[in-house]
Amino acid sequence: MFAVIRTGGKQYTVAKDDVIAVEKLDGEPGATIELGEVLLIGDGANVSAGTPLLAGASVSATLVEHRRADKIIVFKKKRRQNYRRKNGHRQHQTVLQITEIRAEGGSSAPAGPRSRRAAQPQAGSEGAETEAPGPA
Repeated sequence: MFAVIRTGGKQYTVAKDDVIAVEKLDGEPGATIELGEVLLIGDGANVSAGTPLLAGASVSATLVEHRRADKIIVFKKKRRQNYRRKNGHRQHQTVLQITEIRAEGGSSAPAGPRSRRAAQPQAGSEGAETEAPGPA
C-alpha cells in the first residue's frame, strides 16, 4: 500500500516504514504526526484519487529528528559590472518515518471518472464523423 501526500508545498510518495525528509514541521523527536493532505492511495490494483484530497484519509508518521540539509551555494553575477555575490544556504528539515496509512472514506473505484473522461472524447469524435458526411 502506498500514498501520495502533500506537505511543505511538495508531494511525496510514501509506503509503510519509509523514512522521508520534509520541510521543517513542529514537534519533538518521537512524537506522532498526522498528515491529512492525502492526494492518492494505492493498494495493488485499487487506486483511490482525490479531487484534490481524499476525504478522511490520513498518514501517520513518527518524527525521527530535525536536521539541516546539505549546503547549497547561491551565486549571483552580472557580467561586465563587477558584481558578484556568493551566499550559502542550509534548509531546515524534519525526518519522518511512516507508520500507518489510513484510507477511511476513500472510494475504491476511481477508474470511473477516468473512463467517463475517455468516453466523452470518443462520443465527440463519433458525433463529428456523423456530422462531417452530412454537409458534404
